[in-house]
Amino acid sequence: MSTPVATDEQRAANQKKVLNRLRRAQGQLSAVITAVEAGGSCKDVVTQLAAVSSALDRAGFTIVSSAMRDCIAEPDNAESLTVDELEKLFLALA
Repeated sequence: MSTPVATDEQRAANQKKVLNRLRRAQGQLSAVITAVEAGGSCKDVVTQLAAVSSALDRAGFTIVSSAMRDCIAEPDNAESLTVDELEKLFLALA
């Protein structure tokens, strides 16, 4: 059974999803900085910081999962990562 290769359209949609998450994290981080500079409450700062962290984690996991799909679909591709490289990237997010 062969694994379907991601189309350019699917890759573009995935990239858009990652960029949206990163932009959201960027906005949330800006809010954290503003809150800290203004002496915001600990609760508000930590809540916003947790949101930033979650957005970054989700973006990272989306990137790694996409790489995993691509490597399974096209294992001989010059840009494919080894299983060890994928594992290392995955664990770096944990």
